[in-house]
Amino acid sequence: MASPKKWKMMLINWLFIYPVINIIFFFVFPLVKEYNQFIKTLVITLILVPTLGFCLPILHKKFDAWIRK
Repeated sequence: MASPKKWKMMLINWLFIYPVINIIFFFVFPLVKEYNQFIKTLVITLILVPTLGFCLPILHKKFDAWIRK
């Protein structure tokens, strides 16, 4: 079986991460806008990283045939 194409994996990652970050900013940022930048970053990454850890492997598996083509 062919190895995964890095650019295709990065494209899938980006196509997932970009809207997720925008959704987080839209809903979460107004709640934490008064906090220190480090706290805002912490809150956003506490949401983003587990979401990515759960969803990206599913997406990679779903698009595996295309990624390896």
